[in-house]
Amino acid sequence: MLGTSSSAKDNSSYKESLKATSLFGGVQVFNILIGVIRSKFIAILLGPSGMGMYGLFTLTTSLISSFTNCGLGTSAVRNIAEANSTRDQNRIALIISVFRKLVWFTGLIGMSVCVCFASFFSKLTFGDTSYTCAFMLLSVTILLTQLTAGQNALLQGLRKYKYLASANVLGHVLALLTTIPLYYFWGVKAIVPSIMIMGIVTFSLARYFSGKVKIEKKSAPIAVFKSEGGNMLKMGIFISLQSLLSILTSYIVRIYISRTGGLDDVGFYTAGFTIINSYVGLIFTAMSTDYYPRLSGVASSNSAMNKMINQQAEIALLLLAPIISLFIVFAKWGVVILYSQKFLAMEGMLYWAMFGIFFKAMGWSVAYSFLAKSDTKVFFWNEFSAVVYTFILNIVGYQMAGLTGLGISFCISFLVYFIQVIIVCGKRYGYKMEKKIVRIFSVQLILSTVCVIVKVLSPNLVSYPVGSIIFLVLTFYSYRELDKILDIKRYIKSFRSTKK
Repeated sequence: MLGTSSSAKDNSSYKESLKATSLFGGVQVFNILIGVIRSKFIAILLGPSGMGMYGLFTLTTSLISSFTNCGLGTSAVRNIAEANSTRDQNRIALIISVFRKLVWFTGLIGMSVCVCFASFFSKLTFGDTSYTCAFMLLSVTILLTQLTAGQNALLQGLRKYKYLASANVLGHVLALLTTIPLYYFWGVKAIVPSIMIMGIVTFSLARYFSGKVKIEKKSAPIAVFKSEGGNMLKMGIFISLQSLLSILTSYIVRIYISRTGGLDDVGFYTAGFTIINSYVGLIFTAMSTDYYPRLSGVASSNSAMNKMINQQAEIALLLLAPIISLFIVFAKWGVVILYSQKFLAMEGMLYWAMFGIFFKAMGWSVAYSFLAKSDTKVFFWNEFSAVVYTFILNIVGYQMAGLTGLGISFCISFLVYFIQVIIVCGKRYGYKMEKKIVRIFSVQLILSTVCVIVKVLSPNLVSYPVGSIIFLVLTFYSYRELDKILDIKRYIKSFRSTKK
């Protein structure tokens, strides 16, 4: 009986992971289709240098946001999810009241910093002060970004995933419909207005869907504000510092690329990592949206937490492996389809970085335990060290092998990060990879390594058929393993009989 109960619980946990991944994966697939159209238009209408300019503007505003938002969009999720698990409506209302005040306060600070230092940011980013007015206008988006993060954190913490998904999908559609005409008529001059419009659209949708959630309005007493607000800020500041350092180093790398290789290379770099983050990001979206709150719920028990980590890692690896192999082999065609032949210079960067996603998937599954445990100092120093060696590897990689070197450097940094979190979590929380995870990871890693070797050493005439075979093998392997834990065949048979 106990064995049956445990098995049922495990199966339920797998289903929850897969359900969240499917929901946000479906959203991500739709967003990818919209993103393909949007990226294609931007690439054609603006070219590599225009995309480079777009990347620098968005990164600078992200840098300011990270500096001023105190990590509330992430830290509050844990507090709201914890309160929601108790079903204490009074506590939920008080926490949300505190959170909303903090979000407005930090958003206004971010906006003020951008306005006051607009000239400085213009000179730092582009080498002169000609973009001062542009940064002053973009200050509005910093406020809107923080308010949007606040609304999304509320939906995430309360596990209103359908509302969150709807806001995400509609945001991408409206962003496409409103910004592409601007790029068509005004080219690079439309970059700033389009970023502002996207900020307005995403905030409006997030506000609309969060408004559908019925929450009792309460004004938190000063004592509650200090207690709950202090708790959010304590964890959030460490998250903010980590995010700030990460974006700052990415910013410096882009400036270095701009000064060394030119604005075109910045555009290639931006486009390459848009592909990596967007087109395989469905797993990582599910992790941050659903997995993190669920992991926080069991964080008091190391054994329960470790089991959930292994389950999430298993699902992530099985879903990602075929996608990664496909991108490695057909990177060239991916670049042409998603952008244009002008962007083929980033092909080497793309397939090396894509190979590193394996290690990123495993590393992230484990690293979320720092946040779930609210182990803020360990989280910060773990991420700080990762930022440092990633930065050094990026500079060295670009210096030695250009854009391809950047891809190799990211692959190495993901590998080091994976080893690092396994060791730290093993010593701190007793985490250990299950034999099944080791087996799955080993099989997929070997086959993907063959993909990379064939891609690097062989002409397309050889790499395409060999890579296609590996893709099919990985797809079959993933299906077989998923069937073992979820009984997919039974669901298919049930669906067919229902149709008949």
